[in-house]
Amino acid sequence: MASMFDEEEYLIPPLSHYSYSFPNPRYASDEGLLAYGGDLSSSRLLTAYKKGIFPWYNEGDPILWWSPDPRLLLYPRKFKVRKSFRRVLRSGKYKVKFDHAFAKVIRYCATVPREGQGGSWIVSDMQEAYIRLHEEGFAHSVEVYREEELVGGLYGLAMGKVFFGESMFSLASDTSKVAFKALSDVLGAKGYDFIDCQMKTDHMVGLGAEVVPRDRYLDELEAALQKPSDLGSWQHFTWNYKEEE
Repeated sequence: MASMFDEEEYLIPPLSHYSYSFPNPRYASDEGLLAYGGDLSSSRLLTAYKKGIFPWYNEGDPILWWSPDPRLLLYPRKFKVRKSFRRVLRSGKYKVKFDHAFAKVIRYCATVPREGQGGSWIVSDMQEAYIRLHEEGFAHSVEVYREEELVGGLYGLAMGKVFFGESMFSLASDTSKVAFKALSDVLGAKGYDFIDCQMKTDHMVGLGAEVVPRDRYLDELEAALQKPSDLGSWQHFTWNYKEEE
């Protein structure tokens, strides 16, 4: 990710330390950079996500706040299972749990190398902030185990009937996809409107995620946030793969 501070001039406003207000994301550039500064307090983060805004920045930069146009969403019923992945799901060699190892998941997401990336945006302050949100019942993890070993997973936030996906990791082939499939199935059964995947990647599009205009996303987000939240631990959530009819 390039830093806005690489440019000689920029017109991105700083956030106030005394309020949690953000610029209106509908008027942001397509790139989506809205503001910088502030903090990663739970109140500010929850306010941001409710407005379709998320933090993303490099080590050493101020906190940068984004709401890109377009947005990438996965509607749970539209998850695509290809033949090769179906064989993985049928094998039964992986077990999925929710909220049993959140701190481990976020640390793996921060440290497991990714092709084409030289570092991670999940800096220590970000890890601490999302672990705090997990303890408060807003942030959740999906973990994939092979026997008793954690080999894949993802984490994000849930409010209303939307899940804000943040990051995933794999220590074995396809295990992040297993976590994502489990999340999609469980949230679909619970009436969630969509999973916010933030920005387009070919990988997520291949799993069924759709690119939508930011205005449509913000409208759908507003509606989803009016619905009841599943606040608290998700350790009681369960998933086993079932063939689609």
